[in-house]
Amino acid sequence: MTEPLEKTPVLIVDDDPSMRAALRQWIRLAGFGTLEVATADQAMAKLSPEFSGCVVSDVMLEGEDGVALLHRIAALDGDLPVVLITGHGDVPMAVEAMRAGAYDFVEKPFDPDHIAEVVRRACERRALVLENRSLKVRLADAAGLEGRLIGNSPAMQALRRQILHFAGTGASVLITGETGTGKEVIAQALHDFGACKDGPFVAINAAALPDAMVEAELFGHEAGAFTGADRQRKGRIEAADGGVLFLDEIVSMPLGLQPKLLRVLQEKKVDRIGGVKPVDVDIRLISAANVDPREAVKSGRLREDLLFRLNAIEIAVPPLRERGRDALLLFETFLNRFAVQYGLEVPETTAQDEAFLQTYAWPGNVRELRNAAERFVLSAGVGPRPLEALITGRRDEGIPASGGGLKDLMDTYERNLIESALRRHGGRITDVMRELNLPRRTLNEKMVRHGLSRDLAAADSGDS
Repeated sequence: MTEPLEKTPVLIVDDDPSMRAALRQWIRLAGFGTLEVATADQAMAKLSPEFSGCVVSDVMLEGEDGVALLHRIAALDGDLPVVLITGHGDVPMAVEAMRAGAYDFVEKPFDPDHIAEVVRRACERRALVLENRSLKVRLADAAGLEGRLIGNSPAMQALRRQILHFAGTGASVLITGETGTGKEVIAQALHDFGACKDGPFVAINAAALPDAMVEAELFGHEAGAFTGADRQRKGRIEAADGGVLFLDEIVSMPLGLQPKLLRVLQEKKVDRIGGVKPVDVDIRLISAANVDPREAVKSGRLREDLLFRLNAIEIAVPPLRERGRDALLLFETFLNRFAVQYGLEVPETTAQDEAFLQTYAWPGNVRELRNAAERFVLSAGVGPRPLEALITGRRDEGIPASGGGLKDLMDTYERNLIESALRRHGGRITDVMRELNLPRRTLNEKMVRHGLSRDLAAADSGDS
């Protein structure tokens, strides 16, 4: 006889039905759930390293005795508490059991309150062991994730926490962010740190395929379904069975196919082109968009009911320009990687380069920065060039060619910072004031001193 195991479970092993009933009553009164079996084999079938409670077993069992069961449990998980019960007062057996790792040894007849207290302490110990194991896994995952999603900014720390939290849920995820922010890296991390990490990770870019090919790529086809279909072919959805399907640029999926994708998510079945019987699939869908999906719904590019299925969880990836000093850390990391890859020395960056790294808008985000680091490494051997000149192909007159005193470097940094903000906000002074936390008069004075104007970057100069 068992009960639902919302409560911490205690596995009772005894071949005497009356003793099992008595233990059940006492243990449940103490606030625990119970599982009950009569033999060692039946007990082992109920246990795993994830078992969250303890085992209470009689020593004298039919077939294998309780001490032999103790050894088998220790081989499965040496931290799983086992309480042994005997009515024979066998001191040598008790010594052997304790040496074999028994949590405690209780002789019959025993006080019900005593057995309840022993079980309580054993379960508390088990909870602590499992909590420590979980913490070690989370710490290892976090360390691994830091190597993939580099950055110490609050935005990146929050992003890594989200990924580790949502990875194990199995829910559909929609990742939004600008081009080059690393959305596929995040999708891969959700797979690798999730429950289906041993399953496949199948990625497809909906914008990279002609409309005529998207349906066949996603859903597959039967032989003879259309001209050229000389054999049956599984689609990407079937290929992802038991794992993750990553659909990049989901907004580019043809509207006519969106209801079919919605059906896959709702019914966990896929219809091949030309097929007569749906195929069962078990996938986790992760999708990505570099535009606002709600605007895509308003403009008729994305079905609203599909969006509701896609974004059970929504993760917004911050652009590089909003990540503070992360650009410096990423650039240094990429410099070292490319230097090793090409067998070259790691080039040194100047204060001017570092100022540019932090003030440039990086419209291509991490992808653009990575490319810049590769070019910086490769070009260093033929004569160093300022990073800004390497990326933009220009050098502003107000920027010293190299080195300079502290005042020159600070002026360069300040000028770049203001110019970058002006370009980013299209010359809208109010937005620049807000971003730089400067009063209007101070901002105007600095712009005059550095020869900057609000119409420097864009025709949109109508902001007050």
